[in-house]
Amino acid sequence: MEPLPCATFEEVIDAVRKGDAALAMLPVENTTYGRVADIHRLLPESGLHIIDEAFVRVRIALMAPKGTTLDSIKTVRAHLVLIPQCRAFLEAHGIRGEAAADSAGAAAELAAHPQAGIGVLASAMAAETHGLKVLANDIEDHDTNTTRFLIMSPEADMTRRGETHMITSFVFNVRNIPAALYKAMGGFATNGINMTKLESYMVDGEFTATQFYADISGHPDDIGVQHAMDELEFFTSEIKILGTYPAAFPRG
Repeated sequence: MEPLPCATFEEVIDAVRKGDAALAMLPVENTTYGRVADIHRLLPESGLHIIDEAFVRVRIALMAPKGTTLDSIKTVRAHLVLIPQCRAFLEAHGIRGEAAADSAGAAAELAAHPQAGIGVLASAMAAETHGLKVLANDIEDHDTNTTRFLIMSPEADMTRRGETHMITSFVFNVRNIPAALYKAMGGFATNGINMTKLESYMVDGEFTATQFYADISGHPDDIGVQHAMDELEFFTSEIKILGTYPAAFPRG
């Protein structure tokens, strides 16, 4: 596949909708940073289907124009999500983080317009591509720093595939009745279905309207999953399956 760079997550989705790209690869969570903002809001309305997942080990390098020393760096630019992933290193060296539209773009801009005291956080490949000097490698706070990506397609693939168990992702709204969520989740427990992720977020700008995003281990055709989803449906106003796909390493 040939990568197509996009400025925003919305542009990624639009590129697939328009046929400019075959698939979308969107980050959903990072082991250090947590949930990637806006993604769970975009997924249900994207019109795309999750067909795979990928866990990518994120290694962060600090780079600057050649001739720059680490102790001269006062500010680094990077994508907003990248900065908290190496907060300990930045604090230890008295460096301030400044959000940029994207990290690779910040590296290109710094190479074209060098500024004293300014560095960039990005991959070592960005330094090599744009002729910058790497001042420090692997500066992320945790050596397990990993981002989970979802691979999305215009067409759903509900087949069982891969060499691991299947993951099913869906969103749902609970009815406005006491203990609705507790009762809705009971079906997964009684049917032995492992729910690996459950997150809530507001919809339509209302504090009272809550949507939940969930990942479970299993395929919609599994008897236990069917029973759990039937029970969930009784307590919800809407359920939307976003996709079913093979579990990837490290959980595959």
